[in-house]
Amino acid sequence: MRLTAELNKLAFDDAIRVREIFSELTGQDVDETFSLIPPFYTAGGTRIRVGRKVFINQCCTIYDMGGVDIADLVMIGPNVNIITAGHALEPSQRRAYIEAKPIIIQRNVWIATGATILGGVTVGENSVVGAGAVVTKDVPPNTFVAGVPATVIRALEQDGASRQD
Repeated sequence: MRLTAELNKLAFDDAIRVREIFSELTGQDVDETFSLIPPFYTAGGTRIRVGRKVFINQCCTIYDMGGVDIADLVMIGPNVNIITAGHALEPSQRRAYIEAKPIIIQRNVWIATGATILGGVTVGENSVVGAGAVVTKDVPPNTFVAGVPATVIRALEQDGASRQD
């Protein structure tokens, strides 16, 4: 919590210090191409892994109890929620435990503003998650999903740009 509060005091253009604090928060050195615009929120941080050329826009929340793996070239829009944990539906069990499932975001994914990704989901390579979508099931590679719950809207064609580093 201290590190998140420290990160959130930084200006959007203090990229070096943002990377330093995010590296400390996650327990891994992030690549110099990693970019994050504060504020940022997390329940822990030590189970977040990010690749190269990852961009996280402002006001994002990553609850990483189940682990979050973000591959290279991923873009995450503002106000995105990546939530690995949840409670039981049964009222008698709701406060008894927290269930956590990992989230995997594969290479070259764009998650648009206000989307929510729930635990146990893999977002496939080159996919786009539309603004405001709630992703409860795996997203196939090369697709555009949107809605609540998110459904496949259409396939995305390969244009060769997804392979650039």
